[in-house]
Amino acid sequence: MHVNLIRIIIISNHYIFIQDLTLATLLVRPFPVYSSLETEKAVIVTKEKYGSVRRIYIVCDQEKDPRQTWMIENNPVDEVMVISGSDHMAMFSKPQELCSCLLEIGDKYL
Repeated sequence: MHVNLIRIIIISNHYIFIQDLTLATLLVRPFPVYSSLETEKAVIVTKEKYGSVRRIYIVCDQEKDPRQTWMIENNPVDEVMVISGSDHMAMFSKPQELCSCLLEIGDKYL
């Protein structure tokens, strides 16, 4: 009888299957999608343009990271949304609530 063993790597309390890790490393590109010359021509950062992009910060209230507060205070945002009971990885701890926040942002700002 042949037994197929799946190796699992634990990184920062998250399980990663070795096949997923292998695929991810194969998909990483060692060069930028656009050349730096194209980017320099296309992206011009000015004071006027800086405020033209809406910024919404989603707070994960169980993370207890002071950088969240620092980011909100030092980078003005249009709105702060809080996902109660979510940790650093809201997509794992509260996926439905994160999805609701993103849909609300899309409805409100697009």
